[in-house]
Amino acid sequence: MSELRVPRTTGFARWPHEATAKSAGKALRGRVPRSAHAQLSEGHDRPGPLGALEASNSGRIEGLIPLRVGRMAASPFSFLRGSAGLMAADLVDTPVTGVGAQICGDAHAANFGLYGDARGRLVMDINDFDETLIGPWEWDVKRLAASLVLAGREAGASEDVCRSAACEAVGAYRRTMRLLAKLPVLDAWNAIAHEELVAHADARDLLGTLEQVSAKARKNTSAKFVARSTELLEDGGRRFVDALPVLRRVPDAEAAAVAGALDGYLRTVSEDRLPLLARYAVHDVAFRVVGTGSVGTRSYVVLLLDHLGEPLVLQVKEARASALRPYAEKAGFAGAGAEGGVTSLSSAASLSSHDAHEGRRVVLGQKRMQVVSDILLGWTSVAGLPYQVRQFRNRKGSVDPASLEAGLIDDYARMTGALLARAHSHSADPRLIAGYCGKNEELDTAITSFAVAYADRTEADHAELLRAIRTGKVAAELGI
Repeated sequence: MSELRVPRTTGFARWPHEATAKSAGKALRGRVPRSAHAQLSEGHDRPGPLGALEASNSGRIEGLIPLRVGRMAASPFSFLRGSAGLMAADLVDTPVTGVGAQICGDAHAANFGLYGDARGRLVMDINDFDETLIGPWEWDVKRLAASLVLAGREAGASEDVCRSAACEAVGAYRRTMRLLAKLPVLDAWNAIAHEELVAHADARDLLGTLEQVSAKARKNTSAKFVARSTELLEDGGRRFVDALPVLRRVPDAEAAAVAGALDGYLRTVSEDRLPLLARYAVHDVAFRVVGTGSVGTRSYVVLLLDHLGEPLVLQVKEARASALRPYAEKAGFAGAGAEGGVTSLSSAASLSSHDAHEGRRVVLGQKRMQVVSDILLGWTSVAGLPYQVRQFRNRKGSVDPASLEAGLIDDYARMTGALLARAHSHSADPRLIAGYCGKNEELDTAITSFAVAYADRTEADHAELLRAIRTGKVAAELGI
C-alpha cells in the first residue's frame, strides 16, 4: 500500500492490509482452536438460576417481579430470554479470540424482527439492545445458537432439526462474514438489503410467514395503539385508560416528571428531527409493562398529538447497566460500553464508559449495529435514573421462533445468523473474523455442540425455577 501524500487526519485510520487482517484472523486459531468453542464449563462457581434471578431483580419495581418470574417460567426458551446475565456468567470461562465487537448481548432468536424505516418501509434486523456493549463476538453467536435449540424444542421439532438450526445459524454467520470481508467498506456496511435477505439466507420457504408478519407489522402503529388504549376528551385531546396489569395511568407528579424529561431528550436527538417533534404536543403519560427480561423496569408511553389530532407515541424506557458488563470486563474487554472505537486486534476496547449514561449506551449501540435505526432515538433522565427514548409501535413485527414449523426453523436460523454477522461487521473488521472462522464447518460444529449442551443446562435451570415456584420459595404470576 502506498504512503499517504497528505498528513494523517485525526479520526481517520487505515485498516490493516487485506492479507494482514486475514492472516491475523487465521493466526488466532493457534491460540483458540475453533473446536474449543464446543466447551461449556462445569459451572461450579456459577450463581445458579435462583441466585441469578434474585440478583437481576435488584432495583426493579417490587410489585412487578412476580410477573417477570411468571413470564420466565413459561418455558425454557422464555427462561433463557430473561437470563442474559446468567448466560454471560456461563460464557465468561469459555474460549474467546479477544476480537471486540459491539454485541447485542441478548441475541436470542426472538430479538430479531421487522420495523419501519423513516419512509415507512419495513426492514429486518436485531431489535433489542438493552444489554449491548463491547464484548466477544462469540457470545452473541452462542446465545443465538442455544436459543434456536430451545425454540425448536418448544415448537416440537426433533433433536436433529434443533441441532441443524443452530448449525445453520453459525454457518450463515460465517459465510456472511466472508462475503462482507470481500466487499468495499461502504458496500459491506449497507450490504444485504431487506429485499435481498431471503435470497442471501436461502430462506424462501419462510416467505409466507414473513409476508404474514409484514402485514401485521404495517398495522402496528401509534394510531392503532392509541385507538385501543386511550379515550377522547371533551376538549378534543386524549388520555390513556388503564388496562391492568400491562398499562396504567400514573399520578400527575410522575407524569409531569416524565414529560419534563423530554426536554433533555430533545438535546440528544439529531437536530434535523427537532422541527418534526416541535409539531407535536404532549397530552398524556402512562406506565406500560414490557418484555420478559425487562419486566419490572420503569417504562412509560408518552402520547403526542399533532394539530390534526394524529398521534405519535414515544416509549421512555429505563436503561439499566448491561448485565454482561462485569463478565465482559472479566473476559478482558475493559470499560465495555458503547462509546469509542473497537480495537479489533486487542482484547480491550479502550473505552472509558463507566460513568456514561446507560440510555446513551443503548442508543449508540443500536445505531452502531443496525443499518437503519429509528430516527427519533435518544436518551434522557427521569428522577435521576437513565432512560432511552424511541418510537413505540413503529410498525414492529416479529417471527415467533418457538411456533415455527420444523421445516422453517433452519430458514429462520440462517436469516438471523446473517443479520448478526452484518451487525458485528459494523464495529469489528469482518476480514479478521472471517479469517478466524474459515471456510469449513469446524466452528459451526463446535458451537452447535455448545448450543445443545447449554440448552440442556437451561432446561435444568428452568426446572429448578418451577420447583421453587411450586414450593412457594419464589412468587410468580403465571399465564400473564
